[in-house]
Amino acid sequence: MKFYWVYFMANARNTTLYVGVTNDIERRVKEHKEHLDPRSFTARYNVDKLVWFEAHDSIIAAIAREKQLKDWKRAWKDELITKENPEWKDLAATGNFG
Repeated sequence: MKFYWVYFMANARNTTLYVGVTNDIERRVKEHKEHLDPRSFTARYNVDKLVWFEAHDSIIAAIAREKQLKDWKRAWKDELITKENPEWKDLAATGNFG
């Protein structure tokens, strides 16, 4: 089954968040970490730590969830991340993307 991923990336101090959607989370996180486009938001703000992700079986559902999360207050986003990842560790470091 193919999955689509919604994810949060954070900077080292967890002060800046980026929410994205992808069909290949491992590749996409690697692209963020390598700062392939120096003009991108994640490169400019050094947002390269995967702190939360969830899988969806449809791109429509994943995009809807991404839009929902973008509208959330920062406190709600922080609570969602902390619930699954209390220490805000870089989940990509484990290599386990679900």
